[in-house]
Amino acid sequence: MSIFSRLSDIVNSNLNAILANAEDPEKIIRLVIQEMEDTLVEVRSQAVRAIADRRELERRAEGLIREEAEWRRRAELALSRNREDLAKAALQARVNVERERRELERHTATLADSLERQNEDIGKLQSKLADARSRQRALATRHKVADGRLKLKKRLYDERINDAFSRFEQVERALDEAEGRVEAYDLGRAAGRPTLEQELAGLETEAAVEDELAAMKQRLGNRGTLPDTSS
Repeated sequence: MSIFSRLSDIVNSNLNAILANAEDPEKIIRLVIQEMEDTLVEVRSQAVRAIADRRELERRAEGLIREEAEWRRRAELALSRNREDLAKAALQARVNVERERRELERHTATLADSLERQNEDIGKLQSKLADARSRQRALATRHKVADGRLKLKKRLYDERINDAFSRFEQVERALDEAEGRVEAYDLGRAAGRPTLEQELAGLETEAAVEDELAAMKQRLGNRGTLPDTSS
């Protein structure tokens, strides 16, 4: 499965859109990285060949420069010996060599421009590859976190824990019933006989009434004879 058809597709690609539309983002990002790495190897191999070609053209151009100088020297020599015909022939040869050299220099310049563009493309490709690898690490981290959370939830909702809570609730229910029976027993006894607390409360009430009655008699006695309340 190929994600890109050429280098420009990689350079101009939108990884966000590619991953957003993918059913399996982790699989797609692996394919993207693999294709980018393969393309990077291919582009670098092309660059290596282009650099070798440029150096060869430069060496040939340097040789032609030396050859031009040699034909000029020969033309001067022939002219110095009054052999103008040979001088013209030597100069014609020099012109032909110069024409060949200029053609090589144009090829060399074109190759240099191509290498410059390849260098820029390699830089962009490396940047895209670094971005893709970063996204792969991010996806791997998210996957790891999601797996951890899933395992935690499974542990939290383990049936054994549910069973433990269920048994705990049964124990609480049994305690509630036992306490209820005790309370019910006490309620049944309270109907026939007052409890200790009830008896003490009655004594406190009776004492309070006696004290208030004595105080009232004392106040009335200080005012005079108490009224007769027997009739």
